[in-house]
Amino acid sequence: MLASISHLKRKLKHKLKLNPKACSVKQDKPLVILIHGLHQRAWIMWPLAKYLQKQGFSTYLHDYYSLRDNIDKHSNRLNEWLTANHDPSTAINLVGHSLGGLIIRDFISRYPQWKIARCVTLGTPHNGSTTATYLKKLISPLVGNSFEKALDGQNATLTKGISLGVIAGNSPKGLGQIILNYHIRQAKLIPPYNEHDGTVFVFETKLPQAADHITLPVSHTGMLFDRKVAQQTAYFLDHGMFKSIDSHN
Repeated sequence: MLASISHLKRKLKHKLKLNPKACSVKQDKPLVILIHGLHQRAWIMWPLAKYLQKQGFSTYLHDYYSLRDNIDKHSNRLNEWLTANHDPSTAINLVGHSLGGLIIRDFISRYPQWKIARCVTLGTPHNGSTTATYLKKLISPLVGNSFEKALDGQNATLTKGISLGVIAGNSPKGLGQIILNYHIRQAKLIPPYNEHDGTVFVFETKLPQAADHITLPVSHTGMLFDRKVAQQTAYFLDHGMFKSIDSHN
């Protein structure tokens, strides 16, 4: 299993040695900017980007240093890339995994000059991360500068008028489940408040201002390689709502 993951990582990194614009294939839909999460780099978003390209979207995998820099710098880095590479009169779509979804909210708040079509967040702890809170106290370097105004739940309020869809997972796999299962016992959480994806509780992903919310049987990292997550992401970007699970193929 570890060998196959390492092979995939090498393969995807090789693809990303190309000019980032090489990920762009069509121009009839808004460009989709994909933003990875904590402890990751841009290559992790490639499978999702590849699926979106097949649906007619142009894509750009945005890279940043999740531990070294704070959310202010993450947003500024994205703004700088857009300033150099994108026409502000043309709308963009934003898709963020975990911390990447918080960067989306912060970016939109800081740089309102950009036209936003739609946004999707994947496993993003909009209400703060229990896992990150424990790690901040126990092993602070594992969260670095990503905690304040982001994983602490003190992120910018979603700008009014932004169409944002939230995808959560409830397959509890991953190292984070050790912390979350401990917290469940300590806080005596009962369903549905004890559901999580191995890193983030489902209730942490819910955002009152969101246009739609859906929970799928995927883990926190596994959702990035899941076809149904990719299908729902593309559907929301096209329609501003998720496809009914009952009718989903």
